[in-house]
Amino acid sequence: MSAVAFRLALSLGDPNGIGPEIALKALAALSEDARARITVYGPLAVLERTAVALGLSALLPRLACEDAGAVPEADAQPGVVTAAAGASAIASATAALTACRAGHFNAVIACPHNETAIHRAGIDFSGYPSLVARVCDLPREDVFLLLVGGDLRIVHVTLHESVRSALSHITTERVVRAVRAGARACALLGVTQPSVGVFGINPHASEGGLFGDEDGVLVVPALAQLRAEGLLVDGPHGADVLLSKRAHDLYVAMLHDQGHIPVKLLAPNTSSALSIGADALLSSVGHGSAMDIAGRGIADPTAVLRTIALLSGEKGIQI
Repeated sequence: MSAVAFRLALSLGDPNGIGPEIALKALAALSEDARARITVYGPLAVLERTAVALGLSALLPRLACEDAGAVPEADAQPGVVTAAAGASAIASATAALTACRAGHFNAVIACPHNETAIHRAGIDFSGYPSLVARVCDLPREDVFLLLVGGDLRIVHVTLHESVRSALSHITTERVVRAVRAGARACALLGVTQPSVGVFGINPHASEGGLFGDEDGVLVVPALAQLRAEGLLVDGPHGADVLLSKRAHDLYVAMLHDQGHIPVKLLAPNTSSALSIGADALLSSVGHGSAMDIAGRGIADPTAVLRTIALLSGEKGIQI
């Protein structure tokens, strides 16, 4: 795909969080050529008010915008968690994803949402991968989260659920699908034939059965199937051992914290969170809506800029 054709949609996330601020700051930092390839999705009234507060009103006429997820004036309050703001985040991301599926964009970047606000709106939601699955008409378990940051790429077999629930959802087939999706995403990001390190479920990957049989029963058969398909997979091994060696292009975490802790430790507030496995690629930033600093003008747009650079790859968008 040529540099000229590459297009991104940028949704504002929770309009009461830092999303509108970091979106505008990131767009202001881009070249005119890069900005021309990005369309903003979100409530324009919030975007305009934020631009005034940041002294960036002159930027607005130079932006492509789609008004989505309007918020009643009474509910548009920086730093305040409201159902209307939660619904807005879902509406703007859904509109951007729908346009991406229709071929108008190559990928979507979503600014941070607020899960409490979304649940107050009565929307079934467990992170952007669940939304991508719904918009793309896929089972929720077919879309996975890939965190990228600190020179790590970690795909998660399970995500936002209790450990007890997650353990019941780890299956051989789900591990296979997660690795396949991660390998395909690596290819899109310029890493062909990735070397994949797979974390064990239990400490020391069960230590030959001393700490449970889950790794031998569930993970080992998955890796045998993947090797037969030609994928370069290593494991299962203890997550601590694999990460200490840093010998792989992609890692596979069985549980949320296995993957999130190392990335957040090495790339605090600057990582990218890709929802992979569907026909529309979405990446959010690896941090939250930061309600405590929303509206204060001090939010850092680095994660948005890095996500733009990550998704554009060698396709010509420079930051």
